[in-house]
Amino acid sequence: MTHQPSFEIVVAHYNEDLSWLDGAIKACTIYSKGGDKNAPTHPHQKLPNIGREGHTYLHHIVHNYDTLTEVTIFLQGRIDDHVSISLAELIKRSLTTKDGQVMTFPFRELELFDLWDGFPWELYPCWSKWNSMECLRAPMTPGQYWQHFFPNKDMKIPAFIGFQPGALFAVHKSTIQQYPHSFYEKLLNELFLGDMAHINPETGHFWERFWLAMWNPKEYVSWHEDDVAKEERNEQGQLAKGKWHRTPRNVDVDEYISGPAGTQIKNWHKRGRHSFYPARLLPIQHMQQRMQKH
Repeated sequence: MTHQPSFEIVVAHYNEDLSWLDGAIKACTIYSKGGDKNAPTHPHQKLPNIGREGHTYLHHIVHNYDTLTEVTIFLQGRIDDHVSISLAELIKRSLTTKDGQVMTFPFRELELFDLWDGFPWELYPCWSKWNSMECLRAPMTPGQYWQHFFPNKDMKIPAFIGFQPGALFAVHKSTIQQYPHSFYEKLLNELFLGDMAHINPETGHFWERFWLAMWNPKEYVSWHEDDVAKEERNEQGQLAKGKWHRTPRNVDVDEYISGPAGTQIKNWHKRGRHSFYPARLLPIQHMQQRMQKH
């Protein structure tokens, strides 16, 4: 029988309904930032409402570094605005994650980031939800943070990197542990604690764009403009290196990511790369039965 990797689902919760996790709740570690008023009925750990999901994910890594499961699935309290497949299918795909890979999930495609001098929020009305909130501006630009945390001989900054909007992904233990525990402590302390301990720090938006590039720069970092893959998609079905979607400026709605009925879900379905299931919960037992058949 094929080995099934151990896995854990780490959930960054505020006030979302988590009933969609019921079939896999024993595999979940839920961190709730909504206080007693918004506490979920499931077992959970309370955290202060700071740092967005980045703080939650780094908190988990720092406090569980030596006991990580083979695969960790990082999710937010609501995922159906970014993911079109069932939880069971999401878990199934996550368990195929190899060392060095970061598994992401449709319908959201990977996007391109190259705003190294800072976020010109006013030029991106489609990000207005986050710009309208009180935001603690970062003391450094994204480029300066890159140089600070990932120094290289020439202090180069990539031409662009790929990232997963919403920060929903699965990662292999060895991929996380390619960096020492002290590195993640540094990230947590400098990005989300101390002077940056805020409900909506700009560093949270920066790091949402850095996760994939941090863990697999070979796949998600383009060091120059023509550093682009020949193929359209990589082994995992993601847009290949440098082919990532660029968020358009001066539009209220980015039509490319308007939802499961939008461009990319149709394209994925046409390609037949993956089977799509309704975005409903399948019991974990059913998921395991499906895995045994494959």
